[in-house]
Amino acid sequence: MDNNQTVHVEVAYALADKQRIVALELPAGSTVRDAVMQSGLDSQFPELDLSSADVGIFGKVVSKPDTQALNDGERVEIYRPLIADPKEVRKQRAAKAKARKQA
Repeated sequence: MDNNQTVHVEVAYALADKQRIVALELPAGSTVRDAVMQSGLDSQFPELDLSSADVGIFGKVVSKPDTQALNDGERVEIYRPLIADPKEVRKQRAAKAKARKQA
């Protein structure tokens, strides 16, 4: 951390066809949710609810973004809601493969 007690982080959000990464300088002690709220990404992605979106740091989900402090250089990622349950999709794929083998 530098002398003026700030952290430099990036906040990222992506859709299939569009992504944005915002670089921020925040006061030391800022939380993951602070960074998300300061990113302003909801102005570019109106469907995005920054106050409740699932978030992570470098691909790992943060379970308490309102209290977890950021470290200098971290990348905060805002996650989109899942369209389908991955377990259910795997079950369906396995059932189709089994049906093909039996045919």
